[in-house]
Amino acid sequence: MKSYPINTSNNSSCQPCASLSLSLSAPMAETLSSRVTSVKKIAETPGLTTIPSTYTFTFNSHDQVVSDTEEPVPVIDYSLLISNNPHQRSKIVHHLGKACQEWGFFMVINHGVPERLMRSMTDSCREFFDLPEVEKQEYEGKHVLDPIRCGTSFNTSVEKIFSWRDFLKIFVHPVFHSPSKPAGFRENLLEYSKRVREVARELVKGISESLGLEANYIDKALNLEQGLQISIANYYPPCTQPELAMGLPSHSDHDLLTILIQNGVTGLQVQHKGKWVNLNCYPNSFLVNIGDQLEILSNGKYKSVVHRAVVNKEAARISIAMFHGPSLDSVVSPAPELLDREGSAPAYIGIKYKQYLEFQQSNKLDGKSCLDQVRI
Repeated sequence: MKSYPINTSNNSSCQPCASLSLSLSAPMAETLSSRVTSVKKIAETPGLTTIPSTYTFTFNSHDQVVSDTEEPVPVIDYSLLISNNPHQRSKIVHHLGKACQEWGFFMVINHGVPERLMRSMTDSCREFFDLPEVEKQEYEGKHVLDPIRCGTSFNTSVEKIFSWRDFLKIFVHPVFHSPSKPAGFRENLLEYSKRVREVARELVKGISESLGLEANYIDKALNLEQGLQISIANYYPPCTQPELAMGLPSHSDHDLLTILIQNGVTGLQVQHKGKWVNLNCYPNSFLVNIGDQLEILSNGKYKSVVHRAVVNKEAARISIAMFHGPSLDSVVSPAPELLDREGSAPAYIGIKYKQYLEFQQSNKLDGKSCLDQVRI
């Protein structure tokens, strides 16, 4: 297994932080940082050679080692999961459970969502981020449960170092919301979110079975008919010093299941067996990871995976993550059926999903710090 500096997967040129000297444009960068709320605006500043210090991360030696895994990332053939052939379905459910237990991340192929819709969705998101700053600022939300929020980094009210990222976060279920611009965005988002939600609920059924539960156990226990679905579009502009910046720091997701697509530019890394691993995907596939609520429900058998986003010099990366969680009022706790069957004590306290979501979104991203609050 080969090791590389942190951003090699994105063709960046990395140098040790201590050996870097600031260019003459540093004062200009600091001035920009103090008055611009969009990192895209900073990245597009003519002549910018040094990123503002408020975007400069301090990496330890573990953070700076990234490996290309020799193990294949698990691939789930969705067409087999919804097959009427019991033997095929049993095999893929077993494979799905193994992927959840050993990786927490997997690819989904043959999912039935049209490639043209996936492409239209990424194009619409790019058009949104290309809107004039004043038009995007119309959607600056103030609370984590605001149905539409546009901003930068993750939570600038508590962060000292910002992420090289702009975002558009939209609640799309149980009530659908959408910005009015650009043209066609609402239609694409509505169709895409419905199709992806169907895939997510079938995956959850398979995961439920892989735990030895009824197929509809998780769906019913957490009221997924009214489950919260959030679309998060991320825009990571090219960065003149990618070795110093971070698109998103390491974190696990607050939901049950996240389904992600990207525009062909890589940048996703996951922790696997104690090492950071570059994660690429097949064309027209989904990248799926399990979130904290599934770790709680499975009493730690399936662990949410820690992941992060890195940036590069050459190209903007766009990713669209669809978060699928319980209903906001659902209390998530280890499934009693699993505890009884295995004779185990609960490893997590029960917590209302709304409370968990507000806590995670109101703080800064820091590994599994939120999940640590509910461990027994």
